[in-house]
Amino acid sequence: MMLREMRFLFLLVVLLCAPLTAMAQSDNPPPAPREFRGAWIATVGNINWPSKPGLPVAEQQREIIDLLDYAAQLKLNAVFVQVRPAADAMYASQLEPWSHYLTGSQGQPPVPFYDPLEFWITEAHRRGIECHAWYNLYRARAGNNSNVAPNHVIRRHPEIVREYGDLTWIDPGEPAARQHTLNVILDIVRRYDVDGVHTDDYYYPYVEKDQATSKPINFPDDASYGRYRQSGGKLERKDWRRDNINQLVEQVHHDVHRIKPWVKVSYGPFGIWKPDVIDGIKGMSQYDELYADAKLWLNNGWVDFLAPQLYWPIEGEQSFPKLLEWWVNESTEKRWVWPGLGVARHDTPELMKQIEIIRKTPLARGMVFWNLGSVRRHKDKFGGALMQGPFRTSALVPAMPWRDSRPPPAPRTSAERSRDDAVTVTLSRAPGEPPIVFAVWARYGQQWRFLTVPAGAPSLQLNPDPSAGPATAVVITAVDRCGNESDRVNVRIR
Repeated sequence: MMLREMRFLFLLVVLLCAPLTAMAQSDNPPPAPREFRGAWIATVGNINWPSKPGLPVAEQQREIIDLLDYAAQLKLNAVFVQVRPAADAMYASQLEPWSHYLTGSQGQPPVPFYDPLEFWITEAHRRGIECHAWYNLYRARAGNNSNVAPNHVIRRHPEIVREYGDLTWIDPGEPAARQHTLNVILDIVRRYDVDGVHTDDYYYPYVEKDQATSKPINFPDDASYGRYRQSGGKLERKDWRRDNINQLVEQVHHDVHRIKPWVKVSYGPFGIWKPDVIDGIKGMSQYDELYADAKLWLNNGWVDFLAPQLYWPIEGEQSFPKLLEWWVNESTEKRWVWPGLGVARHDTPELMKQIEIIRKTPLARGMVFWNLGSVRRHKDKFGGALMQGPFRTSALVPAMPWRDSRPPPAPRTSAERSRDDAVTVTLSRAPGEPPIVFAVWARYGQQWRFLTVPAGAPSLQLNPDPSAGPATAVVITAVDRCGNESDRVNVRIR
């Protein structure tokens, strides 16, 4: 590791772990803390939201606000909302039916009508939190739900759907299936102000076993593979399956950025690419069983970040630090690797140690928690430990210069001190590229405190501190959706 990188990482750890009252002693504030802090919010099976199908609209919205308020309290800066759990929609779509996880009946819109994804985005941005649309690529039905709407892919295009165990799956080997999934993703990008699009670990399904014999069931794609071979295709079936997924991943990366260059494209694959590539690692191979070559996607820069699901402990046959190091080393295009952490599987000390390891690993300046509900309900009060320790200070999302490296214009701002020594700072964007948040440093005595403010907030009040006195200086930057910061504005307090 280069000396400059070592110094930067040391400074980052100090900034993110330090109490707010001991951030720095200087006439100029230090660099803004940077760390991706995300959480998955699952809708399949009503894991996180809504708490059950068919809730009244007002209750659905209250639950959204409650989850986002908790995310803001944790100082998270991103959420991943599952908007397509099984070829259905948790939003207004002309391509797929409303999800039964939302209304209790597939194809039934909310009454009174509202668009949940639009509500999620608006409320997340109001809190300075990114909102990523998380979709499942090819699952058509999960479990025994028999309520299928007329416009669901099972009804409209049965020729591309396969029954597999207790699942119904869209066959990735069918060109029409790939195009349909791509159309759904691009429709979201065009119509919604999402910050990113994201896919989980389901590409081809996890292997199902015959209940009578316990033998693995082969995915039923004889017809699509046969047509491929008849048309002159030369790949063996396993390589062909991987290529089906690779083609979609590459096309999503290209087409999303053609429409909106700032939208982040990411994947949350199973945490082991192949177990035999790392000494001492055992477990399933996503390459051979899910036909997901996530290493290739990372090598080729087809992602803006990868969130491999590293839900295992530091010690063991699926060593967290070994796997993290391997994924980071595979990021030859210098894309971020922000591992998924299995919150419910570990106690708080183990999770804190994993965060320490992440912060010491280049290109791994962040993490995604599975899931937000697990953080909140953690038996060992992990959420409280985050707020009192490593997440005590806010952090900006790390920059993505390959998407955009141009800083936004500096904000327009002023500050006025009241008789009780509180400082009211007015905030407004300058003409040009809109920011997503404002980064604010306030000096109390000789120490700077850092916080982020949603770009739509008109003002900020800095109250006196009982031990440090009133704020004596304020510095502000505007931050765009790719993490670029404007020039600093030293705000004169009147």
